[in-house]
Amino acid sequence: MSQSTDFDLTSSQTAEFDLTTVAFKSNPYPILARLRTHDPVYQYTSSPDGQSTWLITRYEDAEIVLRDERFVKDKQSTLPPEERAPSAGPAPSVSDLFDLGMLKFDPPDHTRLRKVVNLFFTPRATEQWRESVQRISDELIDKVESQKRMDLIEDFASVLPIRIISEMLGVPAEDSMQLHLWTKRIADALDDPAAFEQVASDLQAFYTYLLALVEKKRQASTDDLVCKLMHASVEGDQLTERELVAMIFLLILAGHETTTNLIGNGILALLTHPEQKQLLQAQPELIKPAIEEFLRYLAPFTITTHRWAREDVEMRGKLIRHGDAVLVSLAATNRDENKFDHPDTLDITRQENPHIAFGKGVHYCLGAPLARLEGQIAINTLLRRLPAMQLDIEPEALVWRTGSTVLGVNHLPVTF
Repeated sequence: MSQSTDFDLTSSQTAEFDLTTVAFKSNPYPILARLRTHDPVYQYTSSPDGQSTWLITRYEDAEIVLRDERFVKDKQSTLPPEERAPSAGPAPSVSDLFDLGMLKFDPPDHTRLRKVVNLFFTPRATEQWRESVQRISDELIDKVESQKRMDLIEDFASVLPIRIISEMLGVPAEDSMQLHLWTKRIADALDDPAAFEQVASDLQAFYTYLLALVEKKRQASTDDLVCKLMHASVEGDQLTERELVAMIFLLILAGHETTTNLIGNGILALLTHPEQKQLLQAQPELIKPAIEEFLRYLAPFTITTHRWAREDVEMRGKLIRHGDAVLVSLAATNRDENKFDHPDTLDITRQENPHIAFGKGVHYCLGAPLARLEGQIAINTLLRRLPAMQLDIEPEALVWRTGSTVLGVNHLPVTF
């Protein structure tokens, strides 16, 4: 599988080195650590048709890929002008959800899209949702408290963020769980062409729903984020209707997945490190550094989205050629021993914690302030109201989600 000449995974490890498998996702760190040490710029066959991708596992190199203009998000920009296809088709279609999404573009197009929506996701803007996050957290615990057990993912971690983003966008409360189902299926299929074909109907249904939502808001304007985005203008720039639909899709998909996995992974980390759980219960003011440590130790996403080399780039003695695909392993770089002391140790008091769970550079996660707010309130509320919470399953028996992108478990049974 490796295209490198100085290092190869053993045959058993090669079989495991498939970023989409549950086996790899359940504990990717030993293999990633070996790559980080011996072959930090690693080329592997990433698809059945033989396409290769470079995997970056060292923090220093990741910063270059995420910040350097030689690595771009729009693959079309790596092609000669005469070979470039338009960014989207001439008529609206479901492909707009990805083709016109902010993650697809580089500056200046990315800058134009981001500055229109950025005003609504600053730390100050997201602070107004504190009471709603607290209210929903308490409501969800109220529902299960008498049962003395729950699935922390299905009953709490996946419900809280979808309800918050639904309230923000003005989505009817009764529709929020349908959005949850669509986003989970789509997220699990990202970067897996075969799996993505299986969710085509979900994607089409999601797209149809968003079109109807925008039309409804256009007919009766309300004070919610969809209407605000519809009319937002920064220096004369506004979103087209097709861009608006793609933006709403991104906010729901990325916002829901990031926070679901942050809460789920954070609680899992605490329950498997009881001394850290006890420390946070005794000192709830440690929640801010604790959230940063959860983001580093078990980042909500295993890898970044693709970058493409706009020109030949030499890195660690390897030649990344013009047009090559590049991924940064967040799971690897956030445990780089050259950047973090005792990187495989969970330490909620860690002060120097420049993790890149939310990325770096111009594509730094727009929703990071909201995810942090939700994570802080949710986890402290769970620990305060359910102090005796413990796993109702052996950690080794947990089933991790498929797909190469997200990092989280499907279910997290707990008792309290």
